[in-house]
Amino acid sequence: MTPAARLAATAELLQSIEATPRRPSDATANDFFRARRFIGGGDRRVVADTLWSIIRQRIRLDWHLRQAKSDPSARLLLAAYLIIAEGRGMAAIEAIFVGGKFAMEPLDARERRVLAALIGKSLRDPAMPDNVALNLPLWAYPLFLARFGETLPAEMAAMEQGAPLDMRANLLRTTRDAAAVALAAEGIATAPTPYSPWGLRAEGRKPVTNTEAFKTGLIEIQDEGSQLIALLTDARPGMRVADFCAGAAGKTLALAATMANSGRITACDTSNVRLEGAVRRLRRAGVDNAERHLLTPGDKWTKRRAGSFDRVLVDAPCTGSGTWRRNPDAPLRTRPEDLAELVVLQQDIIDRAAELVRPGGRLVYATCSLFTDENEGQMQGFLERHPDFAVLPADALWAELRPGVAAPCAGPYLATSPARHGTDGFFAAVLERRAP
Repeated sequence: MTPAARLAATAELLQSIEATPRRPSDATANDFFRARRFIGGGDRRVVADTLWSIIRQRIRLDWHLRQAKSDPSARLLLAAYLIIAEGRGMAAIEAIFVGGKFAMEPLDARERRVLAALIGKSLRDPAMPDNVALNLPLWAYPLFLARFGETLPAEMAAMEQGAPLDMRANLLRTTRDAAAVALAAEGIATAPTPYSPWGLRAEGRKPVTNTEAFKTGLIEIQDEGSQLIALLTDARPGMRVADFCAGAAGKTLALAATMANSGRITACDTSNVRLEGAVRRLRRAGVDNAERHLLTPGDKWTKRRAGSFDRVLVDAPCTGSGTWRRNPDAPLRTRPEDLAELVVLQQDIIDRAAELVRPGGRLVYATCSLFTDENEGQMQGFLERHPDFAVLPADALWAELRPGVAAPCAGPYLATSPARHGTDGFFAAVLERRAP
């Protein structure tokens, strides 16, 4: 494809995403490329990289276009990005919009006027409101400010950087050192993660899923912050464990490894598709102490098994604000009403999951959110409703689980962030049910 054709494809894909604003952009992109198999791998990477760069800067680009008194059409967003982020001049932009079969139609007079006003502008303009300068939706800005205060600029700078590739060595099949050697033999250099005892980190994008190390279950792709939640759950051999919001079983796999395939772990979810998708992962990892349970409306499973689990992990559905560096379209798709709905849902889930915990057992509540309402706020409400539970301070647990390794943070809860820890933003609370 010519450069103009690649950019025309980028604009077309961006328009498809604009037409379905609530759908994840990667799903739309996958459909787009699947329907256009004539686009080769190299061209596809260029189109995708340009698309995600535009989406990552969308809040700032929208502001610039509003200053130029224009709505953000796909054509103008693309051209604005090329001018502001890449420094292209009007002549270069005109050369892209030349018409014909494989290029975008020429700019009209209004588009030229708008784009001419953007020449010489930079992504970060001193006149920008604070939320725009930090690349945050207006509604989310006070929530991030409440979490980070004066360190918010550093956190948002880290959020704009590409996330590293974290992997977890599967202790059912290997050790961390042996997994690193296996990956190195396939051309992927890694370093141990600083907090997780099982983690390996590679910089940049690597074709990990094509390696024999992945195919044979030596490693799983998992952010270090997510691994730390499994660590704090402290699932041991012989225990009965429930992963109450298991999804595709990423944390189920980690828990099965800490249990050394001994005892029983039940992966629960409301989606049969997600649970069915977990089967291959469990088999590849060599997990044979796991079972699956589909949670359905009116299901009596929770009541029948009340008080019978040593550990119950609730990796609750959330806004995912701690993973926005990996999902740059998420700030654009997420709305304040989504947060309000999720807070209600989280409360219901954790109350139901708490029934499963035996006296002396532990409930672990976790999110990949940075918002207080989904984290500390949920814990405050839960403890008021359930006085038979008490918080086990995460820093004290850490000293038991990782002696000699500095805890990622002090206090009763685990709370990680990209700038401070190099991980996604995760929250975890460990609660113990008192014996009657």
